[in-house]
Amino acid sequence: MSIDLKKLTEGFSEAEGKIIKKAFEFAKKCHKEQRRFSGEPYFAYPYKTALILKELDMDPQTIVAGLLHDVTEDGLVEQNLIKKEFGEEINFLIEGVTKLGKIRFRGAKRYVESLRKLFIATSEDIRVLIIKLADRLHNMRTLDHIQSEEKRKRIATETIEVYAPIAHRLGMGKFRCELEDLSFKHLLPNEYNETKKVVENKHGKNTKSLKEIYDILKKILEKEKIHIEEMGYRKKHLYGLYKKLQKKEMDIDDVFDIFALRVVVSSISDCYKVLGIVHSIWKPLPGRIKDYIASPKPNGYRSIHTSVFTGKGDVVEIQIRTKEIHKEAEYGIVSHVSYKEKSGGKDVIKNLMWFNKISSLAKKENADTPERETKKESPKWIKDLAEIQTEVSAPKEFIKNLKNDFFENRIFVFTPNGDVVDLPLESTPLDFAYHIHSDIGNHSSGAKINNKFVSLDTKLKNGDIIKIVVNKNSYPTQKWLNIVKTSMAKRFIRRALSNK
Repeated sequence: MSIDLKKLTEGFSEAEGKIIKKAFEFAKKCHKEQRRFSGEPYFAYPYKTALILKELDMDPQTIVAGLLHDVTEDGLVEQNLIKKEFGEEINFLIEGVTKLGKIRFRGAKRYVESLRKLFIATSEDIRVLIIKLADRLHNMRTLDHIQSEEKRKRIATETIEVYAPIAHRLGMGKFRCELEDLSFKHLLPNEYNETKKVVENKHGKNTKSLKEIYDILKKILEKEKIHIEEMGYRKKHLYGLYKKLQKKEMDIDDVFDIFALRVVVSSISDCYKVLGIVHSIWKPLPGRIKDYIASPKPNGYRSIHTSVFTGKGDVVEIQIRTKEIHKEAEYGIVSHVSYKEKSGGKDVIKNLMWFNKISSLAKKENADTPERETKKESPKWIKDLAEIQTEVSAPKEFIKNLKNDFFENRIFVFTPNGDVVDLPLESTPLDFAYHIHSDIGNHSSGAKINNKFVSLDTKLKNGDIIKIVVNKNSYPTQKWLNIVKTSMAKRFIRRALSNK
């Protein structure tokens, strides 16, 4: 794909296009000596990340941050220069992306959920996460160029365990499906190819049935004067199909949604009219009618799904939704924060409802496991949100509080190697030291937070990178008991004091 500045500036004002062009030239100059594994210029990578953000209708600042997100992480320029040349907001976004880039997936099961939470907890601006997801999506699209199988598998594992679930949590179905399928290809190549063959074998028969239903339904909807925004076929993504086949003991005939007919109409009332028309023509399969408009999924997904008998021995799934709901299903939270959806009036309420859906879900998540949460979730909390939103006036306030609502009384910090440490609010470097090892805690003489020396009683913040300075001549004192927050640290300190 050619690198074309116009693709990034199209649709923006002259001033907005100017800042994007400046970032384009700046990043191109910074990366001019670098090459990727594929042999292409390294600049193609931030350019394509920015292009994904442009396709999501993100604002100019986000696109600029997408272009520049690697220049500080690779040490090509100082952070202060970015701030001087592009301003505080863009510098803030790049800092956030750089911070997330320090996370290292170590493969230990206990880290997986902490990593997912950490991504949200350290992202004071949701755009940081969106840039990081766009960055990872492009990385996965070019993963074939990495020669080391071990590295490919590590990146794919990190993607399917951390990034894809975050995309799902944010309702970004299109991102999640592509991230999962690209990971699936590298982690389970044999199963990937087998699943792909299953889809190819089913393609001919299914599409014939879908085409017949499409022609009949389109004609009737036009006769009933129901405006069709969009109508077409949807193929189930491979990883989703693979997981479903495992549950069905690999019986492909028991999976009815490999292909589906998707009908997009103008209003929710039209969705139910279409459902009634569909059931008046074809017999619905019992237990396969799912109204996610009345009862959305926990991540906000809405749509009506029904499976019908075609009369020729086939079962076909039909999905019915509005244009707005379709955009939500594809892009989730992005559909509410994109550049074209400028906040104001009803859009403010809409944005906040989306953020609070995530926030309410997270509160349940803290009290329960993800699996139990899904089974327990009822539509009532979503209806309650609609009432709460009548008091809302400031979207930025809720975006700011999203982090606190998600992880009340907890903070997530890094070791210098990028491992995640989960600590209580108001914890200090001493709590961190004892969390790593009692010997490190007992011999702590100082600490660095984000490469700056601090006192041992400094309060830690989300995203801090902590390094403990150890001295074999340092020992706990009674004063340390007033510094630490965690019971584990206090226990070790008391034990050390009693052994003196």
